[in-house]
Amino acid sequence: MSLVKQVFNFYLDSSIHVALSVFALSWITLLEFHVPYDETVLYFIFFASVSGYNFVKYFGRARFHHRSLTNWLRMVQIFSLICFLLMCYFAWQLEPVTLLVILGFGLITFLYAVPFLPKKRMYDSHKNLRSISGLKVYIIASVWAGVTVVLPLINNRVSIHADVIITVVQRFVFVLALMIPFEIRDLNYDSIKLATIPQQIGIKKTKIIGVLLLMIFFFLEFLKNDTNEYQILALLIITFICLLFLIFAKKNQAKYYSSFWVEGIPVFWLVLLLLLF
Repeated sequence: MSLVKQVFNFYLDSSIHVALSVFALSWITLLEFHVPYDETVLYFIFFASVSGYNFVKYFGRARFHHRSLTNWLRMVQIFSLICFLLMCYFAWQLEPVTLLVILGFGLITFLYAVPFLPKKRMYDSHKNLRSISGLKVYIIASVWAGVTVVLPLINNRVSIHADVIITVVQRFVFVLALMIPFEIRDLNYDSIKLATIPQQIGIKKTKIIGVLLLMIFFFLEFLKNDTNEYQILALLIITFICLLFLIFAKKNQAKYYSSFWVEGIPVFWLVLLLLLF
């Protein structure tokens, strides 16, 4: 494997790419609410995303196979530890009320990966929030909406008014729609016990739901008191791009279709807004 490909795979596998997307959505929130660039909260969100995602992805593997970890996984662990320490550094500089909200999201992330439920209440032995039938996408969308909208605003002492609530709902719907190509891809791997949306209603109906979600995502913008033509234009472009990726999503996707291209849409959205503003 070439060095470039190894670096690129590490970039994806170590959750840098997904963390950049969370970072981008958080910066978009600051732009939309005319809040100055807040490097402390944005860097915290980036390093927390890397730490949180790697904890969720690799907790079980590291727990049960710690003596036989590959060099690759050890590198991810070391990188995650560095990100965790940087997360703590930036957390120390956040507003106290922001830290209280972070504790809530941190607890959800912990329970998402770590078994805690009685086995008799679960379908399998995992016993965590991730294993509860049909709940996975809603937990992820809720956390993304809260982290990328609420955290940047409360750290800058922006009051929670109607436009903020609409943006939270909008972001929740956007993430749900963005996850559909992943859900379709994972039909090849997910246990039927997870009861994902495509498992329950099929790919075609799932795509129809995705189209409806994207329509809601776009038209919610017109309910806001404070918006402008640049935000609406950027939103229209992003909605169209998401729609294309949704329509062409299939079970047997190209390797990087969802994990790089779909996951990178928030980064493109940020670049678009920075060029327009």
